[in-house]
Amino acid sequence: MSKKEELRAAIQKLTFEYYQEAFPAREFTPGTSPVPVSGRVFDQTDLFSIVDSGLDFWLTAGRFADMFEFRFAKLLGLRDARLVNSGSSANLVAVSALTSPTLGARQLKPGDEVITVAAGFPTTVNPILQNGLVPVFVDVELGTYNVDVAQLELALSPRTKALIFAHTLGNPFNAADVSAFARKHNLWLIEDCCDALGSTFGGRMVGSFGDIATFSFYPAHHITMGEGGCVVTNKPQLTKLIESFRDWGRDCWCPPGKDNTCGKRFEWQVGTLPFGYDHKYTYSHIGYNLKVSDMQAAVGCSQLDKVGEFIAARRKNFAALHAGLADLQDFYLLPEATSGSDPSWFGFPIAVKPESGLTRDQVTHHLESQKIGTRLLFAGNLTRQPAYLGATYRVVGDLTNADYVMNNVFWVGVYPGLNGAMIDHMLKSLREVTSR
Repeated sequence: MSKKEELRAAIQKLTFEYYQEAFPAREFTPGTSPVPVSGRVFDQTDLFSIVDSGLDFWLTAGRFADMFEFRFAKLLGLRDARLVNSGSSANLVAVSALTSPTLGARQLKPGDEVITVAAGFPTTVNPILQNGLVPVFVDVELGTYNVDVAQLELALSPRTKALIFAHTLGNPFNAADVSAFARKHNLWLIEDCCDALGSTFGGRMVGSFGDIATFSFYPAHHITMGEGGCVVTNKPQLTKLIESFRDWGRDCWCPPGKDNTCGKRFEWQVGTLPFGYDHKYTYSHIGYNLKVSDMQAAVGCSQLDKVGEFIAARRKNFAALHAGLADLQDFYLLPEATSGSDPSWFGFPIAVKPESGLTRDQVTHHLESQKIGTRLLFAGNLTRQPAYLGATYRVVGDLTNADYVMNNVFWVGVYPGLNGAMIDHMLKSLREVTSR
């Protein structure tokens, strides 16, 4: 072992020791200790992964990013995965990639329409607007909180070019019907899987149904890099576009720190540039720098080793909450998995039934008083959010269910950091408020 290797091994040992001192297990006291909706779950191997990468001092994407992209694509059964700096950036890259002129008649152009749901997260929709496209909002089903596929034909117009839907809180949308609709009308399909890593529909991983799929590795999600996201596809043509929009919009595909991968760096003629203009500074798209750091990717590699355990814990916690609330359905509309799916749940959505005499605010205020974290189902009805008051969009129907979500739905956590005592405290508190 070289001196460098000896020092790295010593640093690993010290990092493991530091983890034990800095992050000890904490005793849970109901009503006093917090019960978060989400959070980072990590161990000493994750901590050392950051340190190990830092010792390389290769701060942009490098060996760990390459490793993660390979392993993540393999996990999903897909050809290519490309890391970006957040799930929101992943959606921006996914939509932007489809605006490339290289796609010919299928290029998304300003004024073209993209069907999505109104009850969702802003950065699923924002890239549509940022690219001069028009969101067409359809409603969701109550219980699953996913797209109401019966509205898809109603949403269709001659300008429709694409669909983008999230698997809400890890619950897959009806991927069979949505995929069939996309094929029938020759539409692009983007799956927003930011909350749904490990969910399956018909035995297939979500992310494998669309032309492009996106993931997030924010601390709240199934695995974390702190910040980070990923864009995946099975189509090499789209991989090249994803890389271009992520890497400044350049035409070159050299990895960071590399030159002349194509073997003819000074032999290109593109656009009206002079022949031989450096390919590394030739830009075929209006792109961004949305790359991830190798330190983030290193954590992601370590977290991938635990993804099966994390998913199992989420499913276990969800099942415990569902069983524990089964006799309170006069008060609460409980979530249901989409038929044919096996969700890797991100959260446990609850609708407080207006006819019960309870309000959502009464329930969430009581839970928060007991240190139990709650969240609303994202933006509720996006068309009622101030950010979209001046936006150009089209609405199908009256979005009754999106308004219901806005007024009545919240969710609590199921993430792997919760233990049995925390779940019991959540159930006890949800019962207490109904008895009042």
